[in-house]
Amino acid sequence: MSYLNALRLHFAGQFQANVSTVNNDPGHFDNASFKPSYQKMQGAQMVPPNGWFNPQGDAAWRFLGCTVTAAWMPSGAVTASDPVLQYIVADSDGQVPAKLVDLDSEQQLVSEIWGLEVRIADDNGNTLMRGDFEPAAFADIWDRATGSGAGGDIGAGAMYQSVLTRLQWADVSASPFLTALKAAAADGLLSIKFNVDGLNMDFTSPSFMCGRIVGTIGPATPTEPRHLVMGRQFMASAAAGGNFFTPVGGLNFCAGVVDDTAGCIYLDLGNALSTSSPGGTLNDLGDLTLGVYAPTATPGRPAGSVVPLGTIPSRGSHGYASNAAWYGQTAGIVALPLSPAQLQAVARAPLVLAGPPSISISEWDSGAFVRADTFVYRLSPGDSVQVPVLAMQWGQPLAGVSVGFTADASQLQPGSGFPYVCPSPPVATPAEALAFNATAETGSDGRAVLTLDASDPGTPRWFNNGQDYGIDGQVYGVRPAFADPALSGPVNQWNFVSILLWSGFKPAHPVTWNDLQPIFQQYANLYPVMNRFLNLGDYTSVVSHAGLLLLAFGLDPANPNAMPVTRDLSPAKRAAILSWLKNPLPGSPPLARSAPAATAPGNAARAPATPAAPSARGGKAAAAARRLILQ
Repeated sequence: MSYLNALRLHFAGQFQANVSTVNNDPGHFDNASFKPSYQKMQGAQMVPPNGWFNPQGDAAWRFLGCTVTAAWMPSGAVTASDPVLQYIVADSDGQVPAKLVDLDSEQQLVSEIWGLEVRIADDNGNTLMRGDFEPAAFADIWDRATGSGAGGDIGAGAMYQSVLTRLQWADVSASPFLTALKAAAADGLLSIKFNVDGLNMDFTSPSFMCGRIVGTIGPATPTEPRHLVMGRQFMASAAAGGNFFTPVGGLNFCAGVVDDTAGCIYLDLGNALSTSSPGGTLNDLGDLTLGVYAPTATPGRPAGSVVPLGTIPSRGSHGYASNAAWYGQTAGIVALPLSPAQLQAVARAPLVLAGPPSISISEWDSGAFVRADTFVYRLSPGDSVQVPVLAMQWGQPLAGVSVGFTADASQLQPGSGFPYVCPSPPVATPAEALAFNATAETGSDGRAVLTLDASDPGTPRWFNNGQDYGIDGQVYGVRPAFADPALSGPVNQWNFVSILLWSGFKPAHPVTWNDLQPIFQQYANLYPVMNRFLNLGDYTSVVSHAGLLLLAFGLDPANPNAMPVTRDLSPAKRAAILSWLKNPLPGSPPLARSAPAATAPGNAARAPATPAAPSARGGKAAAAARRLILQ
């Protein structure tokens, strides 16, 4: 089971992702050359560029005005007699907002949501279900909007899939749907998936840093993937150009589940259909027909031809393009009935979804697919972690096949071209600091294990030849793929495991402010919203708030109140900070915040800044433009 199920709820509304953008520039991590002007809002002609388009962001991630738009039971659509259609989907009513967190300034394309509580509440605001969203990163980001003015981040779309845990239910007997959903969640899990697009980056707008969200909640089981559909995987090829990913066939990566019991296939097109403008109406791509390739010839139909299974209309009362409410009411999920003969035909043959000649997407010819379920990891030297990698074929676990693992840094985003750093901090080096197995065989459940063994990478991203504090640790990428090329097809460029491997850290004993000031100073530089409360770079200010900081730094990273919000503080440094906060020795003498230098020692070769472009800089599109594969 998953959200692609006969029992599911759809919701739609707005989201807020109030990220800070100062830390998006790798050059801003150089304490020695950091300037207060880097904390100011970007100006169209500011030289040099500064804190980009939202330096005062607090990383808050929220649901805004999300309402239940539809619900489905195995018997069909829920009608108005069920009050669930009057309910809302919201975040917490008892804690601070969740946080949106990048893995690293040089891997910004797997932003995770931490500390999110999801609620279903009635029309009076009473919570009927609440659960904890297991931290997850977005996937399959693409250039979704096609109209004018859709460039950069505002034209992007992406999706999140995860599970809700630690479920709490109130009296849901008034709603037959919620009664059924509660019964289906006997294992204490629900599946949730939502699509985000249309981010507003106009700081003069009341909707600044908000965008559109549509999503689905359904049942889940402990044995299924948490961030991936065990089903049919439609794979796109990349067209040239674009910011993130532009599919050749006009349809983005998507998934489906064949339900033999219900006699249908559920297709999730929520992050696959393009829009006319950011957060706007869906483009009319024409009627989309789902078909299956016929492997053998039949009367009147040659081998290799496509047998139609069902159609998704673009026009009419149920058309995805002509009905403005369709996307919010369905979250892009459609159910196409299949006859017993069609179910048999699709069991071991590739599916294709196509419209006019230029519109199409299909499974690999082999029907196989492989991906890590959780694909973002943070490691310390000495850690060893086992990463489950799932292989499937025709939507079922694929056993007894070999999966290969290779280092792949091509999608990481070193700071090449940014005016503050010359040369830019390297990525994926030293390679030997991250060891992993070259191959693994899948078991009966289709799972292979990628084992990551971490050692100390040193400080390859410190500035001034390692003399000045810089970016902690190193980022790496490891890509899984079938060892047998006959099982493979077009590569999803986002389908790899991202790792942040922290540097080793051994403070003096006892710990003094001298040991920790560079760490605190960097957070003071990169997250200026904290300046409203205290100066993290100043000894006296930090000591005066030691009690609150001791609480915040001691929280589990999944807690929305945890510091730092970035989740980029290594356990070793966290332990040192907690130790020092209990006994805040100043060192001799206490270090004060030094005046920023125009040029850091040893970096005289830094290139002069160029004027900032009129469009917003420092977002995901700017990071995507720095990927190694494009350099």
